[in-house]
Amino acid sequence: MIFNTSTATPKGAFKFMKTVNSRDEKSKRNLLHQEKPYVYEKIMKFDEKVRRGESIAIIQLQYNYACNMVCQHCSIKGLQDQNNEAKRKMTPADVRELARQADELGLARFEINGGEPFVNTDYDEIVAAIDPQKFYINSVTNGWLLDEKLAHHLKAIGVDRIQISVDSLNAEEHDEFRQRRGSHARALQAVEAARNAGLAVFVSTVVTKQRLYSDEFIDFIKFFNGKDIGVFLTFAKPVGAWQGKYDMMVNDEDLAYVKELETRHKIFSHLTPSYGLNLGCTAVKGMVCVTQYGDVMPCQYIFVSLGNIFETPLKDIIQKGLSIKWFGEHVDDCPIANDKDFIDKYIAGRVYDKPLPVPCDEVFTEEDRTNKSFKESL
Repeated sequence: MIFNTSTATPKGAFKFMKTVNSRDEKSKRNLLHQEKPYVYEKIMKFDEKVRRGESIAIIQLQYNYACNMVCQHCSIKGLQDQNNEAKRKMTPADVRELARQADELGLARFEINGGEPFVNTDYDEIVAAIDPQKFYINSVTNGWLLDEKLAHHLKAIGVDRIQISVDSLNAEEHDEFRQRRGSHARALQAVEAARNAGLAVFVSTVVTKQRLYSDEFIDFIKFFNGKDIGVFLTFAKPVGAWQGKYDMMVNDEDLAYVKELETRHKIFSHLTPSYGLNLGCTAVKGMVCVTQYGDVMPCQYIFVSLGNIFETPLKDIIQKGLSIKWFGEHVDDCPIANDKDFIDKYIAGRVYDKPLPVPCDEVFTEEDRTNKSFKESL
């Protein structure tokens, strides 16, 4: 498994490695060392793995697409709409095998997603199958079901962090976006419940080009930062329920503005360096998404199957992903969020309106392969 740091990338990347000095980062590492020493040891080897050109991917597990809301921006709408009842679905036993393979690769993080993860009656089994002593576990939720009792239970079974989706400070706007009255109040209550239980908490929020420059957005950041809660930004992408909506996309100037905001506020995106490493776009290098049906996608927004864990070892699937220049080379932006050329050619041209996820070889061709080894690119 190799990826290279060549500047001859699709968007002209800058240097791959970047040290990030952060008091908050050190504090989190110290806590992890105390609570999960085995996970800590794996994470401390991330720098070495990256220098060897290996993936340090978070396994984002879309275990079940069931959800209790119908959000206007739902990115997995196309996957939810597929009639895949005859296809094999993930079970806790499959998760256990996936986690075993991930551990062998030195991977250290799982994110249990959905749908809405807390509608799953076998959520506890999923966590146990992952094994909290071997992985840092995060869940992303709309907060509707996350009360004090559940939050304390999650902490007890080994979940580390909760990421709660909040779309606006304005309750009416949030509820309209989620298409469920009262969802804003429940989300804010979930934030407090998670904090009270001792879980690490992020608030995640969708950012369109229009919202990025609004007073509401800055007030939103200040509100949660005032509670010492970081805000994770999810850039609007023209997929799922927003397929073809290019007017909401950010551009390079907008991303530069976000980087400037990061110097003044506690905000993050998947482009933000973490663990002292700047991976740029984290697809495959820093994240893979495993669907309810076992397909492994480069990220949760690029509906392309690199392979299926029921048929192919995770190691080989990740290696295939890293052999594609968009994922095996450093890309300094988010192609699915702000690269119109990438979207026009690969997504609109080869993914839109097809059964999802589309097999990798139907989307990326030989011209998309990376030929340089990691050592050759230094």
